[in-house]
Amino acid sequence: MNDNAYNGSSSSKGVQCYQLPLPLNMSNRPHFALVASAGMGHVNPMTCLAASLSSYGCEVTFIYAEPTVSLSESAHISKLLSLFPKIQPLVLPLVEFEPSDPAMDPFLLRFEGIIRSAHHLPYLLCSRPPITALVVDISVAYAYIPIAKQLNVPCHILFISTALMLSVCAVFSRGRVSAHGGGTMDIPGLWTIPVSSLPSPLRDPNHQFTKQFVENGRILHEADGILVPTFCALEPEALAALNDGRVAPGLPPTVAIGPQRRFDQQKSPSSPPPLVAWLDQQPTQSVLYVSFGNRTAMSREQIKELGAGLDRSQCRFLWVLKTKIVDKDEGGEELEEVLGEGYIEGLKGRGLVVNGWVEQEEVLSHRAVGGFLNHCGSNSVFEAASAGVRMLGWASGGDQRVNAEVVRRSGLGIWMEEWGWGEVVVSGEEIGKKVREMMEDEELKLSAKRLGEEAAKAIGVGGSSRNGLEEFIKNASSPRG
Repeated sequence: MNDNAYNGSSSSKGVQCYQLPLPLNMSNRPHFALVASAGMGHVNPMTCLAASLSSYGCEVTFIYAEPTVSLSESAHISKLLSLFPKIQPLVLPLVEFEPSDPAMDPFLLRFEGIIRSAHHLPYLLCSRPPITALVVDISVAYAYIPIAKQLNVPCHILFISTALMLSVCAVFSRGRVSAHGGGTMDIPGLWTIPVSSLPSPLRDPNHQFTKQFVENGRILHEADGILVPTFCALEPEALAALNDGRVAPGLPPTVAIGPQRRFDQQKSPSSPPPLVAWLDQQPTQSVLYVSFGNRTAMSREQIKELGAGLDRSQCRFLWVLKTKIVDKDEGGEELEEVLGEGYIEGLKGRGLVVNGWVEQEEVLSHRAVGGFLNHCGSNSVFEAASAGVRMLGWASGGDQRVNAEVVRRSGLGIWMEEWGWGEVVVSGEEIGKKVREMMEDEELKLSAKRLGEEAAKAIGVGGSSRNGLEEFIKNASSPRG
């Protein structure tokens, strides 16, 4: 495959995927430098953007840190560079520092390392052709936008979550809400959300995440634009409120460019062959896909209750079981040790449990998948919407409760708000009941399908997201006055 390989085709669910066009007719070929962050939730949107820009005929320099925190990040970046050889990789040298908390989340620690290493950017770029624009991940934006301004290079932010979460970031950073205690947070032009729905570290003003979140929110208005991998039909109110200044006056344009698609469109499946073969044998839209992302690991007690609930539901299911926060730490235990002796055998082929890497978009687009039980991570929400698959949301941390509100309001799925952040163990009986209700909800099924059709329109020829990305590229390629 080559740099023109990023062409979709009809998905196995019958929803038309978009196709990237031939390179745009540009008087000046723009050169984008992309600064990636850490964690698949951040790396995946940035690699998709890199692939899209390259397919449009732009020069792309992809800047990332090594070694990556997780194996999945490393494999994902390697695949990008293999399939798009015109994309030029640059490794960001990381400064060494002593963390204030040795037990700090490894991904948060990497954010800090990339932030502290921002001063290397001018030296990295000095041997490259002139940069037309810089695109930086939101998690490290406040360190890189001032440097871009010193270099007189326009700087855009890739906000890797939902437009609603962008609104939260813009409002919280301006000191309009306290995350302590109960109460609600008012988002001007939109609605109020419970303070309990905010990322839990924001309850501690001295937490490293809070400091980064606030600084990155304050720098939003200094960016030249904000790219968000959402689409208009999924978040019409939030996108409108951001762009007409109701959320926070002075914000730059927010451009919806999603839902982004896998840059790997090879004919052969990327997920393990036994998994694909098992799905191929299942009836259409009969399978519940269960996955809680790359960073969410449940307690052993909750894992067993979830297993019992899936069994009780009597639904077919594919469960990607994760027991560690970082995939490099996975291994050493058999599934039977975690789930209990006889569990898998007792499923009698009705369920499949795996603990390896799975290409989620590939699974969601399979004709056999009819529902998705997950944590409401932003990538998962966008991928489910793109595939038109209804969701049962079980938000556990970070931006997930905010994203779960998007899922509920858009009609993509339902959110079990009372299941909380994991402070209590949800019983298998309750899980089984809700799973069955969701899988039998025909109205929800049709609502999710409609969103999938709207997603295809958004990234198709003349669609809002495709037009937004093309306009972004054309503006970058125009001579600056």
